Amino acid sequence: MARALRAVLRTVAGKGQTAFKPFKICEARPFHQQALQVSPVLLSTFLSRCSAAFCNQTGVRMPEISMDNLDEKQVRLLAEMCIVIDENDQKTGAESKKNCHLNSNIRLLHRAFSVFLFNSEEKLLLQQRSDAKITFPGCFTNTCCSHPLYTASELEEQDAIGVRRAAQRRLEAELGIPTHQVPPKDMTYLTRIHYKAESDGVWGEHEIDYILFLKRDVELQPDPNEVKSLRYVSKQELKELLEQAERGHVQITPWFSLIANTFLFTWWDNLHNLKPFTDHQRIHRM
Repeated sequence: MARALRAVLRTVAGKGQTAFKPFKICEARPFHQQALQVSPVLLSTFLSRCSAAFCNQTGVRMPEISMDNLDEKQVRLLAEMCIVIDENDQKTGAESKKNCHLNSNIRLLHRAFSVFLFNSEEKLLLQQRSDAKITFPGCFTNTCCSHPLYTASELEEQDAIGVRRAAQRRLEAELGIPTHQVPPKDMTYLTRIHYKAESDGVWGEHEIDYILFLKRDVELQPDPNEVKSLRYVSKQELKELLEQAERGHVQITPWFSLIANTFLFTWWDNLHNLKPFTDHQRIHRM
């Protein structure tokens, strides 16, 4: 296990590429499953030391960050490898989720996705992020927000199939939705947004976010470590929630705020015909 961790987290200074070939990606189990077998304390210490010992893609040493007060499960997930990209969404390498989300490394742009799931009544499923989340805990947001990982199946770019597979994986992990109810082929990839936001003095986000729409009635069994609450909302109910956020009564994630205040209601009005709004060429800088 220690060898696997060393191999995954080691990077070549300034190159932006992982410095290992112990196995083919397609033959490996998803890394997050392996990481779950490791003591949280040992993994936290290991990640911190790796971050300090090795350089990121820009050749700058990673700072040491104490994770002693963070949720154990969320700390384990920080070992997952994100897809690092340039401003045109071209792959440049891989970095741990931890390193990608430190404000000190905010220039590490990585690939992400946001799922908007509607039921047969055309209500949008919102989640409130759990208080255990490292970035934006307790905030309301769209159905599911996460990252494709640096694995063969999720690196595949044709028709954003890798991103859509990642969305299926996280819909099950966070919300307990059976995978057969959210097949990637039924997800509509609309467009991409590029945004940057700090969560607190240590953690933040810098992502090119793939927007995925899906209309399905699904079974829900959320993981309380990921999700604090769930609710379906109508357009009017969402507008009221956004107004509450403006008054400081509730908190919403920055990416959801950006999308909701620009594109979301137009897309929502056209759920039955989203093709005119599909734009895979442009990256909206927000």
